[in-house]
Amino acid sequence: MYKTGTRYWICQLAGWGSWVFLNLFIAYQFAADVYLTPEAKKNLFFLALFIDFIWGVGATHLLRTVLKKINWLRFSPGKMFLMFVLGVVSAGLISYYGSKYTSEFSGYSFDNYERNERREKAIAMEQEMKLAGKDYYNFEKNAVLDSAGYAATLQIKKTTGWFKDKTGEWKFEEQRKGRDWWGVIFTFILTSMWLLIYLVWHYIEKNRNDRLDKLRLEGLVKSLELKTIKSHINPHFIFNALNSIRALVDENPERARTAITELSNILRSSLKAETLETVPLQQELDIVKDYLALEEMRFEERLRVEWEIDENTLSQPLPPMMLQTLVENAIKHGISKNMDGGIIRICSAFKDGHHELTVQNTGTLSDIRTGDIQGFGVKSTQDRLNLLYQGKARFEIKNKENNIVESKIIMPAAPVLSLK
Repeated sequence: MYKTGTRYWICQLAGWGSWVFLNLFIAYQFAADVYLTPEAKKNLFFLALFIDFIWGVGATHLLRTVLKKINWLRFSPGKMFLMFVLGVVSAGLISYYGSKYTSEFSGYSFDNYERNERREKAIAMEQEMKLAGKDYYNFEKNAVLDSAGYAATLQIKKTTGWFKDKTGEWKFEEQRKGRDWWGVIFTFILTSMWLLIYLVWHYIEKNRNDRLDKLRLEGLVKSLELKTIKSHINPHFIFNALNSIRALVDENPERARTAITELSNILRSSLKAETLETVPLQQELDIVKDYLALEEMRFEERLRVEWEIDENTLSQPLPPMMLQTLVENAIKHGISKNMDGGIIRICSAFKDGHHELTVQNTGTLSDIRTGDIQGFGVKSTQDRLNLLYQGKARFEIKNKENNIVESKIIMPAAPVLSLK
């Protein structure tokens, strides 16, 4: 808020200050004899500009305060237009007449000074025409038209705006009719320019802030979705792992203790992964090896594991626990449903500028219920890829030859880093 207020006042003072300097430039370059001589007139001109500056800043600042109070950004276009007209008229009148009456009441009116200059000129013209002390102004005296007096009165009045009435008193009549109206209209133009810049600036600022808020909200939603997915992965994995260990407690207590140690390693790694969006493939493989070691105890010779890992891919990032989820699904929907068990083959390689991570298992998709295909593991994999890679990664699952189901993740390849 402090920065916004400072920026506003800088723009406010710079804008009206530019208007003052423009007047000074015109006066010095094109009208020095009108505004800058003699010295007393120049001082009044500077003072008049200063008063205009103060009232311009004050009137527009008051307008800004009202706009903020009524929360104009929520207005419809019709109300916005009405507000614009009312704002320009009210602020313009306050600025113009405030400046005018301040000058007059303070006794430092540039207009009054000019008016007195003209009066002195009218007196000088009267003396040049040798009419001083005569009643030439009373040209209709005795109902006889005095053409010379009439002509003299018209000439003095036309030149200076001053004339003598029937009593001989000097009177002033502004020759430039509607001078006040032109001044008011010009002030309206300045105020409308100020208000238009103000409205457009804040409208653009509002749209920019709305876009930023939308992006922040989308980021927050994605972050929450990703955390929700992660929070479901670990309980799902733990449940299956504990079932495997339970099966070993009576048959092989020593192996069960080893399995508990392996499970502890997995949990420790997965808890660290909770705080990360991605982990190196090497770290994910360590988790999968511990998981498969647990499952090999349960399936024994029914489970065979093959690895085809390109060492250059070991540093490639991928979402934590994603590979483990695919391996878990391969065992649940493939190996466990086959009396003879089967094979799990895990492959990692570069292809066409992408990192391909593949899990193959014995079985067919036709053996799996539709609901299982769209189960949590598969769905979470696709959702996480969409959230993290914004459509640049994809997940495929399909039947291959020789009774093999293949799950494949294709992700953008990152620069290769050596793990040695």
